[in-house]
Amino acid sequence: MMRATELAGRFEVSVRTIQRDLLALQQAGVPIWAQPGPAGGYGLNVETTLPPLNFTPTEAAAIATALATTQAMPFPEAGRSALNKLVGAMAADPKDAAARIVRHVRVYSRPDAPIDNVSNVILQALLESVAIELTYRDGHGDLTRRVVEPAGILGTNSGWYLAGWCRLRMAARTFRLDRIVQISLLNESISDRSLDAILRELPFDLTEPALM
Repeated sequence: MMRATELAGRFEVSVRTIQRDLLALQQAGVPIWAQPGPAGGYGLNVETTLPPLNFTPTEAAAIATALATTQAMPFPEAGRSALNKLVGAMAADPKDAAARIVRHVRVYSRPDAPIDNVSNVILQALLESVAIELTYRDGHGDLTRRVVEPAGILGTNSGWYLAGWCRLRMAARTFRLDRIVQISLLNESISDRSLDAILRELPFDLTEPALM
C-alpha cells in the first residue's frame, strides 16, 4: 500500500494528479483499492493479477492461432481478452518473439487436418531468420529437393502450408505440410521475408483449394 503523497513524489506530479489518475484507472476496471484515513493509501488487488508467465514464444503463438482457427467459439471477445491478459503477463523477450511468430501466421479458414510436426522446424527458421531445406512430394507423387526462404505458415480450407521463396523455382511458392517428407535448418542467415509480399505473388486465391 502506498500513500498518494508517496506516489506523487515518485512520479514528480501533484497529489491531485495522482488521485485523479487512480480514480480513472478504478473506473476503467483496474483492481485498485483505496483505504481512507491517516494510515490509508492505495493498493493493487494481487488476487486479480497474474505473475509473469513462463510461456515459450511458440506456446503463446499456438494459443493465438488456436483462437483464430476456432471460428465457432461461443465467446470470441472473451477469448481475445483472455489472450491479451496472458500476453500482458509474459516477460518481454518471449512476448516479443511470440509477436514475431504471429506475424508469420495467417488463418483463412479452419483446416480439417492438424498441423504437422514439421511446423516446429519452420517456426525455428522464422525466429532465427535462416533458410530451410526440404524434400517435397507434390500432388503427382514426385519428389523434389528445395531450399526455401520461409515467410510464414498458412491455414486454408485445404490444409496447412508453408509459404516462402523457393530457390528452385525462383518464385513465391506454398508447400503443404503433410507433403514435406524431410526438413532441416540450414546454417545460412536470410533477410526477413514479408509474408504479405509473398502472398501477393501467389497466382491463386487462398480461399480456394488450389494450393500446390
